[in-house]
Amino acid sequence: MEKKKGIWEAYKFSIILVGAIIIGSLIGVYLGEGAKKLKPFGDLFINGMFTIVVPLVLVTISSSIAGMNDMNRLGKILKTLLLTFVGTGIIAFIYVFITVKVFPPAQGVELSMPAAEALKPFQTGDQIVKAITVTDFPELISRKNMLPLIIFSIVFGLCVNMIGEKGRIIARGLEALSEVFLKMIGLLMYYAPIGLGAYFAALIGEHGKELLGSYARAMAIYYPLCLVYMFTAFPLYGYIAAGKEGVRALKHVISPAITAVATQSSIATLPVNLDACREIGVPKDIREIVLPIGATAHMDGTVLSSILKISFLFGIFQVPFEGMGTYLSALALSVVGGVVMSGVPGGGLIGEMLIVTMYGFPAEAFPIIATIGYLVDPFATMINASGDTMASMLITRVVEGKDWMKKNLG
Repeated sequence: MEKKKGIWEAYKFSIILVGAIIIGSLIGVYLGEGAKKLKPFGDLFINGMFTIVVPLVLVTISSSIAGMNDMNRLGKILKTLLLTFVGTGIIAFIYVFITVKVFPPAQGVELSMPAAEALKPFQTGDQIVKAITVTDFPELISRKNMLPLIIFSIVFGLCVNMIGEKGRIIARGLEALSEVFLKMIGLLMYYAPIGLGAYFAALIGEHGKELLGSYARAMAIYYPLCLVYMFTAFPLYGYIAAGKEGVRALKHVISPAITAVATQSSIATLPVNLDACREIGVPKDIREIVLPIGATAHMDGTVLSSILKISFLFGIFQVPFEGMGTYLSALALSVVGGVVMSGVPGGGLIGEMLIVTMYGFPAEAFPIIATIGYLVDPFATMINASGDTMASMLITRVVEGKDWMKKNLG
């Protein structure tokens, strides 16, 4: 009996969330289009998350950097972060590359290509500027501009740190604000089972039939691939990060994964991720720097979906998906596409437009992969968001050493 109680305590919130989502999905199947009436209850939760997450990102990153006594530690965290993000992205690429070569996603698929509006040429310089800056401060305080917000937060935290004694008052204030917003998230999570259940009911009721359409083969490849990646690569990352204890810590990844599937947003999952990393024992400064950046720039799920889309288009237009140049360009596009994605549901149109224009596909290709993007978004976000937790563990391993979980650093 004691063992069962321990399992319930460890997985209680995850079990409740899964149960709510299953019930919501069944309601969606039963009510069909009528389930859309429940969507406002789901929107309450999603909107609450989005409202809190922008100031949370600002204060957590700024306070972590402002309170650092060792700037060399910050440099080490950021360098390790970059290597980890690129490394896991390459591993994700290997997974999906092998999969689409063995199981071509467009094989036997016949699609009528709907007309699309003329696409604007992709302007690399302009896109980079728009990805990292905004034209006015109010635009910075928006979930649609997370990368500029993160850059501003890093610079702001550094400046508070650099002014020395005067900055300590601000640093303490930022830390207190961080605790306030985390407490607000804690209160909001009491509503999560109702909100996510209602959201899934509306989602299944409105779009459930689309999964049985002409894209079924691509989805039948992608969904299992995500699960295989999660159940094979994640334990490997956990073992590298902290041995057997790191693998056992994967139980804390369940809640972020479920929240990501439901919200289809890495940004909305950020508060749950912060709590998961705290439970695992990732140090405060590492989790509060790595996770907000990861929510925008660490996109292993997007790497998986980008290669699926590229391979799908090559198959649809009967172009051989082969050659080292094609493979390297696909890898680069998937990684770059992941970095420029925003953390909003349905985000990815920029990356999809990039694929179409860079390979010279006709405009009709855009709605094809836009539809694929919509269908793969829940599982792609699951890998993106829960992968941030794994990245935090790997980075802690490098920064703190192999016995970091025993040091109780959180």
